Amino acid sequence: MSARAWLAFICLGIFWGIPYLFIKLAVAELSPFDVAWGRITLAALVLLPIAWRRGELRALLTHKGAVCAFALVEFAIPFSLISLGERWIPSSVTAILIATVPLTIALICRFFGIHERLGVMRLIGLTVGFAGVVALVGLGTLSGPSAWAGLACVLVSTIGYAMGALIIERHLHGVGSIGPVAGSLSIASLLLLVPAMLSLPAHMPSAVALSSVAILGLVCTVLAMLLMFYLVKNAGASRASVVTYLNPAVATLLGMVLLGERLGMGGLIGFGLVLLGSWLATRGSAPEPQAAAAEAAH
Repeated sequence: MSARAWLAFICLGIFWGIPYLFIKLAVAELSPFDVAWGRITLAALVLLPIAWRRGELRALLTHKGAVCAFALVEFAIPFSLISLGERWIPSSVTAILIATVPLTIALICRFFGIHERLGVMRLIGLTVGFAGVVALVGLGTLSGPSAWAGLACVLVSTIGYAMGALIIERHLHGVGSIGPVAGSLSIASLLLLVPAMLSLPAHMPSAVALSSVAILGLVCTVLAMLLMFYLVKNAGASRASVVTYLNPAVATLLGMVLLGERLGMGGLIGFGLVLLGSWLATRGSAPEPQAAAAEAAH
């Protein structure tokens, strides 16, 4: 990757490492739907005027199916489920589970017409990463029905994030980044409007909760999504998703220092195996020539 892509990679790793802390702070006073809708709506209000002035919204008419699908799997579902899951599991564990996105992309990319060679090294990576998830949930890090419910919420979100990256690579590769992001955020905001309004808090939230939602919207959504589009277009979905290597490290550090979270032995083992598996599963992966040619023609 170029120096600019590496800089975007590092910034995105930080921007996607800090949301788990602010989600944890926000859901202490707000419902998961309010947190998700607040950050999505704020991001949409910032990006829509920019996309309009740049004329990028007109191009969405020819990609409306992909934009609607992206709004659902990248924003509406994951943002709500992660906020719900963090009511029951630590923010650091959430980030480690989200780090399985590269593994999920490697498993489902063929369903999107993106054929990446699945060699021995990648198969080993998928196995190691799966073992990391097993260690994370089976060695005492999580316990109780609510923790398992939180785990399920986050794992569904990883599938959504993987599908979102593949939708960009397969269907939105030739479209400017601001238009699809602004359009998808607007659609997701409308989808979550009713659930958010039905779950409004009885009292005005504190400045901590409100500022957390603001940071989630402006930094962790607006800036992060623009960087993600840039990376997927310049490095591919699999390589761009490797940014999840940095996310759990940032989230774990913040969770331990500011929230008093502790991973324990099972969490540390799972953390290491998930990152190792993700690295092996995406190491040297590249689209097959036939698929690359087909994508270029598309």
